[in-house]
Amino acid sequence: MASRASDRAYELLRDEILEWQLQPGTTLGEVETAARLGISRTPLREALGRLQADGLLAESGRGLVVTAVSTDNVAELFELRQALEQQAARLAAARRDERVFAELLARFRTAPALLAADDPGRHDYFELVREFDRAVDGAVRSSYLVSALANLRIHLARVRRLSQDNPDRLLEAAGEHRMIVEAILGGDADLAAHATHVHLHKSLQAILSTAAHPRATS
Repeated sequence: MASRASDRAYELLRDEILEWQLQPGTTLGEVETAARLGISRTPLREALGRLQADGLLAESGRGLVVTAVSTDNVAELFELRQALEQQAARLAAARRDERVFAELLARFRTAPALLAADDPGRHDYFELVREFDRAVDGAVRSSYLVSALANLRIHLARVRRLSQDNPDRLLEAAGEHRMIVEAILGGDADLAAHATHVHLHKSLQAILSTAAHPRATS
């Protein structure tokens, strides 16, 4: 029971941090947080420890606080992302289930319609991107690589909030994802890695640009 309570607390607090409902610098007091979540302090401590291990919380003079997010570490994150995701694309191209990626390719061909739909949060489109991540994770057949990617994606989800919603960039990114899927489906490891490199380079530049000039794309 305590383990399940800890898991629920971890997932709820993680999502609140990733969605910026808990802003960087927010202090999480044990008593107040346990009361808010309706759990005892023991499972809460377990959840907070996991969030610390993820790098989402850190010790301060006031207790545990939500860690800061800035453009200073974005390039560093993307260096790691390039290494991991390019290798994942290579392995996926070599080990793919063609049926899975053929279905995914058909879905990405509908991405422009998803982005044009009356959905300010672009929920259907971002779910498609998550399906892409899950398909690649399943294809690589490497638990270590999948675990490393999962931890990285936690931080990338926060970084994306630094940049504003840019419909033109989202449409461009959808096309880049489609090219990666096409390369994986075709079994071309080099092309899959290159298409991933191009996508990540453009994503990094877009994040840095919109974070530095927030009104330019508003």
